[in-house]
Parts: sequence; C-alpha cells; structure tokens
Amino acid sequence: MYCFVCFSCLGCLFVCLHSYDMVHYGHSNQLRQAKGMGDYLIAGVHTDEEISKHKGPPVFTQEERYKMVRAIKWVDEIVEGAPYVTTLETLDKYNCDFCVHGDDITLTVDGKDTYEEVKRAGRYRECKRTQGVSTTDLVGRMLLMTKSHHSNMYLCDFNTVYSVIFKGPKGHSPWTGVSQFLQTSQKIIQFASGKEPQPGDTIIYVAGAFDLFHIGHVDFLEMVYKQAEKPYVIVGLHFDQEVNRYKGKNYPIMNIHERTLSVLACRYVSEVVIGAPYAVGKDLLDHFKVDLVCHGKTEVFPDKDGSDPYAEPKKRGVFKTIDSGNNLTTDDIVQRIIENRLQFEARNQKKEAKEIAVMEAMKKREQQEQQIEAAAAQTAH
Repeated sequence: MYCFVCFSCLGCLFVCLHSYDMVHYGHSNQLRQAKGMGDYLIAGVHTDEEISKHKGPPVFTQEERYKMVRAIKWVDEIVEGAPYVTTLETLDKYNCDFCVHGDDITLTVDGKDTYEEVKRAGRYRECKRTQGVSTTDLVGRMLLMTKSHHSNMYLCDFNTVYSVIFKGPKGHSPWTGVSQFLQTSQKIIQFASGKEPQPGDTIIYVAGAFDLFHIGHVDFLEMVYKQAEKPYVIVGLHFDQEVNRYKGKNYPIMNIHERTLSVLACRYVSEVVIGAPYAVGKDLLDHFKVDLVCHGKTEVFPDKDGSDPYAEPKKRGVFKTIDSGNNLTTDDIVQRIIENRLQFEARNQKKEAKEIAVMEAMKKREQQEQQIEAAAAQTAH
C-alpha cells in the first residue's frame, strides 16, 4: 500500500515508496510529514502490474494515481513506475540520501520487508501512520454498503461485520483493519494553508460532497483554478446528513472530517468551509467576497424546498459551469469495488495474514533477544 517518496533535506534528498492504491488523507498526511523533514519531495508511484503482483488489484489505474499524487500540495515531483522494493540503487538514482515510510509495514508477495536493504544501510526514516484510515477500511465501507458508518455505534457493528465479510485470519494486524478517526483542530491546522486572499486575487467558490476524493475532483478543481490568473479557491463541504439527503444510499462514504482533510491536501484549494450551506446564498457570497461560483457537469440536486441552490450566483451573473473532461464519479469508484468484490476480499485477507505472520515473527525475535540478555545478565552475576 505504501509508495515511493523522495525529497531533499538541506541539500540532501530522501525517498519513500508507496503504491498510492487509493489516495486518501492518510497518504497526504504521510507526505506532509515527509516534506517536513526536507524541502523537496519526490513521490514514486508503482505501476498497476507491480501492485497486482504484490497486493492485488488496485482501485485506481496508474495514470489516475500519478495525477492524484501530483495534485497533493506537499509533492514537488513524482517518479512514475517506481520499483516496489526500495533499494540503495533506487536512492542513488534519484540522488536521495534516505527514504521515508510510515510506521506500519510493507511486504512483497513472498512476505519480505520492502525496505530491508535501506534499513540495513541506515538510509531509512519513519513517520507516523494516520490512525482511522486505510484503503482496506474504505474498501470495506463500500462493500458493506451501510448507512450507519458515520455514527459512534458504527465502529462496533462494523468490526463484527468486517470480520465476517473478509473472513480474515485469526488475530489482528495493527496495520490493517478498522480504527476510529478522531479529528483535531491541530490536524486541520497542519493541512490548511493558512493563507488569506490577497488584493488582486479572484475568489472562486465551489461546493459539494467531494466524497472519496478522486481524480474526477482533481481535474475539476484544476480547471476551476485555471479560471483566473490569481485564483483563491474556496471549497464548501456539505455535512454528512445533507449529502445523504441528496445522494441517498450509503453516502457519504467518508465523513465530513475525513473529507475536509482530503480536500485541504489538494494544491488547487486555498480554503474549506466545513458544513457549508447547500444553497449558495447572499450571505455566503458577501461574507467571502466571492467573484465566481463554479459547478461541474454533474447533476445539481434541488434544495429541500425544491429551489435552485445556485439561484443567487446566477442572478448576479457570477455562476459558471465547468467541463473538466472527466466524468468519473464516486458512484463509479464504488462500482469498481463491487464488481471486483471477491478479488478485494481475497486481497485484504492475504494482506492481513502476511502482516500477522511478520508481527508474530518480530515478537518471537524480541522474546529471544530478551532471553539472551537475561541469560547474559545472570552469567555476569
């Protein structure tokens, strides 16, 4: 699941590998932390073939993943088709002093640590994994198709159903599975740019669910960004209940806090309104001094009273429909998961089984080392 990221630190470069199978805010947070260790970040992304070989079918195509990673604001450059196993040769090829990875583990198809060589050479650094999110978790939410995954009661119910639907191995990997995401003000501050609009900026407002933030959203926001010479793009995110009202089914897949971080990580976004009103009214337009309101080619659902939520910006002549040329929707992604359900279930079982085997081996080795130390101490006495 984790990919190749490389960047420079005070003239030095370092790399971290990642498949960026389904890009989410956990990946963005890893890149944010990695960028904090230096000033130039190169992210290496694996091919579909490599991911399928070592993990199972990827959710997004490699071209989609390349573009998604490029859109994360902490990334300076990407390497397409990065090798799955990070070697010293790879680091040297891109003039990198060391690589960065999360504090979980990445294994090859035969269960070997993909960072073994660089760890031995002392050219490996680690950052904290973001609790409460994983590709496995998000895939599970889509497979379950439940409406209750945003409630506090959801966690217990989900764990019960999760164990059934994936028929996973006995035991539990600390890296794969379900945990609860707890939003904090500090995390929002870390993701936010903190920049206010400057004189001469064109303030552009867009609104929506932006659920499972994907390449369709990226292409749309990039086109919005290009509407002005000095754009300041504000994204209004609707509350979960509002999204469920107009989208139905089990939407949104990601809750408002998760969606906030996903959107803030995009390089084309300046600010996010958390829980924006569905109707883009006079108060909102005046408060943010909005110059332009944009919406994609997707359907505009009416407000609760049946009115057009964009009536006011249309009346002011500041509304514009943007054609990004990308028709991918969150529905399409869910459909991909459902169509490949058996493959994803098998993939998740296999992944956790390998992780548990490694975890048990590490525990056994630690116990043996403790026994040797205890015996040495006893001999010394």
